[in-house]
Amino acid sequence: MRLTRDFFARSVHEVAPDLVGVTLLMDGVGGRIVEVEAYDQEDPASHGYRGPTPRTSSMFGPPGAAYVYRSYGIHWCLNFVCDVEGRAEAALIRALEPTHGLDAMRARRGVEAERSLCSGPGKLCQALGITREHDGLALDEPPFGLLAREETPEIVTAPRIGITKATELSWRYLLKDSPFVSRAPRRA
Repeated sequence: MRLTRDFFARSVHEVAPDLVGVTLLMDGVGGRIVEVEAYDQEDPASHGYRGPTPRTSSMFGPPGAAYVYRSYGIHWCLNFVCDVEGRAEAALIRALEPTHGLDAMRARRGVEAERSLCSGPGKLCQALGITREHDGLALDEPPFGLLAREETPEIVTAPRIGITKATELSWRYLLKDSPFVSRAPRRA
């Protein structure tokens, strides 16, 4: 079953954990989502915190759209817009377990190891061929394909990584014990 825009018309704090286990495909290339981070408008680490800008306008768009931005001027990052239009909430897709189109991913990334193909938001976008051209596109239309998970996976939470504000919030959702996450959560 494919996910539709209605799936995203909820708080990012509901959507983000529900994305773990969903299959993300770009023109048939992709895999199972194993790591996601949530960002909402009141979050000082969020791009939407200070209001819309030309760069962040898609984050304020309708739920079920892609928000793609460049991180550190180097890597593209893919987010799924959530909640309602005008409110900046998005789920950053941090890592996938590669399952479809591995040869295409290997060619784009220049690496062989499956674990290295999509274990970080920049790697994931490079492997799937995601660029700024995908910013604002509907997630339930080609080239995107989102397939609902078949079972509810075991999920763990952890603080988000790669940010300097609101680092104490455990808004990172991971498939428990997945070797494909960008960074394993610290054990207590």
